[in-house]
Amino acid sequence: MYTSNIELTPDGNQNRQYDCVMAEMSPAALSMVADFFKVLSETSRLSIVCCLRNGPKNVTEIIEKTKLGQANVSKHLKILAQAGIVSRTQKGIHVYYQIANPFVFELCDLVCNSLSIQIQQQHQQLAQIRMMKQNLESGNG
Repeated sequence: MYTSNIELTPDGNQNRQYDCVMAEMSPAALSMVADFFKVLSETSRLSIVCCLRNGPKNVTEIIEKTKLGQANVSKHLKILAQAGIVSRTQKGIHVYYQIANPFVFELCDLVCNSLSIQIQQQHQQLAQIRMMKQNLESGNG
């Protein structure tokens, strides 16, 4: 969805510019992208996706791993399958679910890493504010 161009600034630092491919998409295509993200916006579905990271599992295994109820797991697996995120394979009497395209893990990792950076930045900002407050209270500011 994004292409990246890296340029050097006059001081020698890297400047990364992003061209958004989505900006050129039709409203119908953007709607499909939004629908995909809606599917992943539910915590139970994310839990199921994470559960399937290490390989295929049947419904019973997913229930045990996620601690979700059977009806809930079945409902969310159906939604994930309709979105093309998971696929199912019948082996004997058992149906196994697996991630249809592993890029979903790259997407989740990207989001988690981005959130981690945001949290670290907020923590640093909070520490700076506390230090400023202490300096003001002690008469050093």
